[in-house]
Amino acid sequence: MALTQVSSSKCAGGFQKVFEHDSTELKCKMKFAVYLPPKAETDKCPVMYWLSGLTCTEQNFITKAGSQLAAAEHGIIIVAPDTSPRGCSIEGEDESWDFGTGAGFYVDALQDPWKGNYRMYSYVSEELPQLINANFPTDPERMSVCGHSMGGHGALICALKNPGKYKRLPPSVTPCSVRGVRKPSQVTWALTAPPGRHTMQPCWPVAMISSCPPASCCLIT
Repeated sequence: MALTQVSSSKCAGGFQKVFEHDSTELKCKMKFAVYLPPKAETDKCPVMYWLSGLTCTEQNFITKAGSQLAAAEHGIIIVAPDTSPRGCSIEGEDESWDFGTGAGFYVDALQDPWKGNYRMYSYVSEELPQLINANFPTDPERMSVCGHSMGGHGALICALKNPGKYKRLPPSVTPCSVRGVRKPSQVTWALTAPPGRHTMQPCWPVAMISSCPPASCCLIT
């Protein structure tokens, strides 16, 4: 699949780049940021996928976190995708800050008109890693995922639905409480959600953790 480089900046001895491509899962153009540490010039490197929160793009993490310094020191490639499909001309996708554009929730939609484009779980867990591994000097056996807010939720469901795929799930800030919340109906935020969100695939990390084999939960380190 062809990649178009949008930008490239020298950073912490490596390069911070942004690319655009045509997504088969989302049926639109998507952007992602990738930091290539100095080590990537000569060796394959482990990859960390960072999933950002509501209203973010691929730019938020790479401009605010300062992660490039640590990635350069430890030889880690960091990939930060956008948070939703964009420009799909779906009625209502731009009406709310917490549903639709900038708010894909890293799940796959189940109902029309969303299910044709809003497949962020499949995009970040399957299509994007395949694309990254085919175009950058990665070590596919050393892949991790983490995120913030909506992205923390995405990181949890990606790791818990794919035991063994991700070597690490670093601590993530996510809108769920492992101890206190057992059902989506108990979350105030879910009660005020736009009606369309119920067309999305229900992936609640609490329930997944409670039914997860012990060996899978050791990912959370």
